[in-house]
Amino acid sequence: MAPRRAAALRGGDQSLREHLIASAERLIAQRGAGRLTVRDIAREAGVADGVLYNHFADKEELLAYALQARVQSAERAAGGPPGQAGSRTVEANLRAYLTWALAFHAAVLPAFAGLLHQPVVLQRLAGLPQGDGPVRAAVVDYLRAEQRLGRVAAHARVDAVAALIVGVCHDLVLRHLLHPDDATPPSLPSRDVDDLIATLLHGIAPAPE
Repeated sequence: MAPRRAAALRGGDQSLREHLIASAERLIAQRGAGRLTVRDIAREAGVADGVLYNHFADKEELLAYALQARVQSAERAAGGPPGQAGSRTVEANLRAYLTWALAFHAAVLPAFAGLLHQPVVLQRLAGLPQGDGPVRAAVVDYLRAEQRLGRVAAHARVDAVAALIVGVCHDLVLRHLLHPDDATPPSLPSRDVDDLIATLLHGIAPAPE
């Protein structure tokens, strides 16, 4: 017997498999993936519990696809890279990239909360097609374009700059997750932004005599 079709799908174009992934993604966006159960997802999707196993090997496979969808949704919501090489100043563009990167990570990282005790989900996710990471790749591409224009030193380690920006975002969001009662979005005080951008632009070596 074919699995009963969710009421939300009747007359629609979305397949039941896609509907299950979308339902799990909605729950992940609301409360993370760590404690989701098959029953939670089935109720959100409007189907019987066993229907999930007609489309996925297990709950872990469904969660991996839902996490992948969550990352892709956050990418779309964040929009494209915020600055083009040759426009404004490098400093202004780095500030814009930092703001953009923080918004993306604030949307994505909470979805992974609670998964450290579920390595199978992370292993399944690692087996799905993955990009280089939208933020890291975008920052590297931007800085390499500025190098070609001569606005960033040719010897600058642009991969390291991208890693530092991503690392700052991880630190801010993870610290925020340790205080679940704090409803304000993670952010950097303006003075800290100034210090970070100055360090990225000028480094820590003493000025030549």
